[in-house]
This record gives sequence, structure tokens and C-alpha cells, in this order.
Amino acid sequence: MRPAAIRNFLLLASSLLFAGLSAVPQSFSPSLRIGPGTACRLSRAESERRCRAPGQPPGGALCHGRGRCDCGVCICHVSEPGVFFGPLCECHEWVCETYDGSTCAGTCHCGRCKCDNPDGNGLVYGKFCECDDRECIDDETEEICGGHGKCYCGNCYCEAGWHGDKCEFQCDITPWESKRRCTSPDGQICSNRGTCVCGECSCHDVDPTGDWGDIHGDTCECDERDCRAVYDRYSDDFCSGHGQCNCGRCDCKVGWYGKKCEHPRSCPLSVEESIRRCQGSSDLPCSGRGKCECGKCTCYPPGDPRVYGKTCECDGRRCEGLDGMVCGGHGTCSCGRCVCDRGWFGTLCQHPRKCNMTEEQSKSLCESADGILCSGKGSCHCGKCICSAEEWYISGELCDCDDRDCDKHDGLICTGNGICSCGNCECWRGWNGNACEIWLGTDYP
Repeated sequence: MRPAAIRNFLLLASSLLFAGLSAVPQSFSPSLRIGPGTACRLSRAESERRCRAPGQPPGGALCHGRGRCDCGVCICHVSEPGVFFGPLCECHEWVCETYDGSTCAGTCHCGRCKCDNPDGNGLVYGKFCECDDRECIDDETEEICGGHGKCYCGNCYCEAGWHGDKCEFQCDITPWESKRRCTSPDGQICSNRGTCVCGECSCHDVDPTGDWGDIHGDTCECDERDCRAVYDRYSDDFCSGHGQCNCGRCDCKVGWYGKKCEHPRSCPLSVEESIRRCQGSSDLPCSGRGKCECGKCTCYPPGDPRVYGKTCECDGRRCEGLDGMVCGGHGTCSCGRCVCDRGWFGTLCQHPRKCNMTEEQSKSLCESADGILCSGKGSCHCGKCICSAEEWYISGELCDCDDRDCDKHDGLICTGNGICSCGNCECWRGWNGNACEIWLGTDYP
């Protein structure tokens, strides 16, 4: 082939190759660098545009402030081994929280659970996708709760006159007659402690062995829990051990008196005076951490030196974190309050005064998934959030928890027998229950 012909062929081939590359979509770019250490093929403006979240103006934070932009690709910071962020470093963590021993019943994406609803009907939902309303669908009618009730988290709540797991059975008496039979002496349906099914009350706490549970009676009017000084469903210690419980009311033995037979007759104090002496400056007798007998407090758990004081007002357990460490190992506990060593501060002495991080590094660890610093309810110090002291109930690593969501008993969060951890009570040793109100340890002295 002649040199002129060869030159023309090469020009034609290069033109076709250039045209083919121009037709490739801009998003398709296996490598925006020709080789290692070479210059980026994108302009600086285009590179930064690809590293910004959609809708952000020029000059906005690149990679959500959690990484660096390298030729249009975000290289995210790693705060812990194995914890990475999304394509634009928008994810706080990839792993979803656990529920019932497993992680997310749906698909875990960017730290949040996405429920699988292939039909688009939204019947699977919940923070962990734990609710599946498909379980409420009647096999015969293919309607939710047979068309005679409403479904919540896989359970049917039937309309008046219907009952059954899927509201498939109709009562043989009128709804009015059913309501009349279930009405308790105080005018409430099943005393607000049970469910009325065709004129019969099914009390909420019936012993599975078939015997009476804590709540019983034709209209659930009897509540044996009212006979216990400290509620514990696994104990028969009714009426402080000094009386007989009859339908929620104590009949005291000779020599004892009080609503729960807690006062010996030999005590020269009246009930009111005894309680007043046990209260001190607290709203509850013995600060809600002990038993009041004739004006004197016996603190519990028995034998635990961390709970002490004339009215059990000192609780050293409040100086302990969830890991059991006292004042974070950086202070001493004095009557339930931490006195921090020099160089440390915080409720549990968990914050060092000196910080080796830059301000940018610190803020990147305090931002929530939506980019707000400490959820807008605190300040950031050395990569950790210090929640606002004015809102005592705000807690959590990112100040995203509300301690008011924790269960209460006798007006106290977690009954004073545990720590509220992001809406759930973490009970101290010996205590159990949603509000840590059930004592499972040894008997009180």
C-alpha cells in the first residue's frame, strides 16, 4: 500500500474512533485519569460538581464534608474500621440497627431499613420492617381482617360484633348486649384492663397455666398488682407479707395497717407522718429507691452500697455508664454525681478538655445523616456531641434521642432503677420490665 493511502486510512480510523467515544454517555467513565499520577481529565468545576449533593450550589460542601474530592470521585473518611459512607459520603453508617436478633427484615441501605413491598401496597413497614400486615389478610375473602376490622403491625383489631384472629367470626348477640355484659361497675369496658369479645372480657394479664393472673374478674375489675408494694409478677408477696389480697384490696393481719399493710401498729407515727419523714426533699418516699417503715427508709437493692442516705437520696449507679464504668474512669462519684479529674468534664466525665482534632474533623463526626450538627440540639466538642443542658431529656450520640419516650412508673423515668437509652430503659442488675419496675433479685430485708 502506498504511503498516501496508508495516511488516509489512519485518518479515517481515528475519526471513527473519536466519534464513537463522543457517543459514550458522560456518566460512563471507568477512569477519568489516563494513568496513575496523571492529570484529571475533568475541569476543577466539573470535578467538584460531581462531588456535591444534587441541588447544592457551587461552593457548597464537597462529599458532605466527610471526605475529599478526587477527580469527581469522593474518597470518604473512615472513622472506625469497616465503617464507610455512600457515593457522596452521605451515609453515617451502612449497618442497620438490629431487631429481634436480626438486622432489618427488609433491605439495609445507608443505615436505614427499606421494606420490600413488591406489590407497592405498603403492607410491610416499621423502623425494622418488622410489621407485616399481609398476616391480616383473610384467606377466603382476601380482605384485610375480613373487612370487619383494622390491622396494625400484623394484628387485627375487630369491629364490634366480630372476633377471631382475622375477624372472621360474628357474635350471636348484638353489639349493645355485648357491651352491656362487659361493662364494669365503674362504667368502663372490661375496666380498661381487657378486651370485650362477644360479651366476655379477656383480661390482658391471664396466667397461661389457666389460673388467675394479676388481673381477673368477670369484667377484669380485680387487679392484684394494687396489693404489692413493688410489683413483681413472679412473686406472691402480696400486702407486704402482712395480709390477704382480695380483688386488689388488702385485708391486713392483726398488728398491721396501711393500703398495703406496710405499717406495724406498734409504730407511734401516723401514716402521713411516716411518709413525710421518708420523703425528705423528694416527691416519693425513700426517693423511690427504698421501703418506708415507721418513718425510716430501707434502701434497695438490699446490700448494695451504691444506694444510701437517710431517704435513699444518693444513688451511685447514676455515675455509671452503660458499660458499668464509674465516671468514665476520669472522676469520682459523690452521692450520684461525678466529680471529674482535671482535664475532663461532662455528666460522666466523658469529654476531654483538650482536643487533637481539627474543627472540620470534629464537626464531621457530629453531623447527623441530614447534615445537621448534633441534630440542632447541642454543640460539638472533639467529635462528640454535648447535648443542651436546658433540655434535660435530650440524649444520644448525636442528641437525637428523647428520654421522655422511656416508660415511667410512679412518675419516674425507668422507675429510677435504670438508665434511659434512646427511648428504651436499660435496667440495673436485679430489675426488669419496660420501666424497670419489676424486682427479680433477692427479697427485701
